[in-house]
Amino acid sequence: MNGRERVLDHLAGKPVDRLPLMPITMLFAAERSGVGYGEYAARHTVLVETQLRIAEEFGFDHVSCISDPAREAADCGARIAYFPDQPPAIIETEALLGDKTALGRLAVPDPLGGGRMTDRVAAAALFKERVRGEHLIEGWIEGPCAEAADLRGINTLMTDFTDDPGFVRDLFSFTVGMELAFARAQIEAGVDVMGVGDAAASLVGPRLYEEFVWPYEKQLVDGLHAMGTRVRLHICGNTRRILAGMGRLGCAIVDLDYPSPIAEGRAAMGPAQVLLGNLNPVRVIRDGDPAVVTAGLAACHREAGARFIVGAGCEIPRGTPEANLRALAAYAHTHQP
Repeated sequence: MNGRERVLDHLAGKPVDRLPLMPITMLFAAERSGVGYGEYAARHTVLVETQLRIAEEFGFDHVSCISDPAREAADCGARIAYFPDQPPAIIETEALLGDKTALGRLAVPDPLGGGRMTDRVAAAALFKERVRGEHLIEGWIEGPCAEAADLRGINTLMTDFTDDPGFVRDLFSFTVGMELAFARAQIEAGVDVMGVGDAAASLVGPRLYEEFVWPYEKQLVDGLHAMGTRVRLHICGNTRRILAGMGRLGCAIVDLDYPSPIAEGRAAMGPAQVLLGNLNPVRVIRDGDPAVVTAGLAACHREAGARFIVGAGCEIPRGTPEANLRALAAYAHTHQP
């Protein structure tokens, strides 16, 4: 059973030979391969080669197009800061939608128009050519709240929920349309699962999440399902107060970051939801030791039950000892659901 078969069968509730292994590796993968992160994020050929190498070395079941959250905003015309060995960063003080009226003039960029979105689509196509069905291919887009924060500025967006709720809904509608267009291009290029990162959603609280964020996340997830793909939801941070809503979205995989206990996720989302996580990426994965990693995973597995995928709460940090990541991989390689 290869990695792609293992993940897809597990998501379908079919028997598999062992637990799937799908950690997010970006900075760690680049560091391990001796590649500057600026180059990793800028050139799809470098990203693909690096992901293939790390997947082979540690026995991952997937490869991923994820690199940074600034691709869509960059193609919209946002000001982005680029660095040789850090992820690109949106310059929030010069937010593209600092003037709200600019939203009415903003057009959805063409994902195949030659910008940074095109580079991610090219990564998906090159993965399709290179993995030949052996690994699951994961695409990536931003969720509505995260992308709205990228375009408007996160601090300003948080006040908009109270000051101008109509604008927030218009902005979220725009982001959903853009992300679906970006997703379609990646799906047509060959991805099997679409990752959706909506980190800012962990900051709004349960009332605003249910009123504003959840309906647009649901539109996005339903639109992705209509394209025939599966969805991996990744919301960084403390999501304990919105777990039930996350479970109602119908995603194939829900990641839980370390502030959100696996047991609470299982209770809120029910027995059928596949959960991934939730080891502390710094305290356990980077600063712990193999025994700590193994014990933490065993606890996660016990709380999640059979519907579980091995990974950390968020990205595997740069500087993680090889032995710790090998312990993560070994748990998946030696345990069945």
